[in-house]
Amino acid sequence: MIFLEACVFVTILVGFLATIVKKNLLMKIVTMDVMSTGVVALFVVIATHSGLVTPIARGGTFDVAYADPVPQAVILTAIVIGLSIQTLMLVAAMKLARDNPTLETPDIDQKYL
Repeated sequence: MIFLEACVFVTILVGFLATIVKKNLLMKIVTMDVMSTGVVALFVVIATHSGLVTPIARGGTFDVAYADPVPQAVILTAIVIGLSIQTLMLVAAMKLARDNPTLETPDIDQKYL
């Protein structure tokens, strides 16, 4: 389990660092998606610590470690919000692409600042 958590943290870190390093606007959007995928995976890893059985009582067996349903709701909400934010960023990039021949952030900064 520790190896899985380490891989998730590496995914978040790679997405964060690539967002800072990359100069192309579309690559920044992709790396933000990688980072948000890592965060969702982190929630999944944390949610599996409590248990893997669905929280439905069957025949009076209450000694089983049940999975917490709250992180599942948070995960679904995070996925929907992440998808909508990524869509808005791509629409903004499309509007910028109409006026600019390139989507490199230094060139966009020189034009608008």
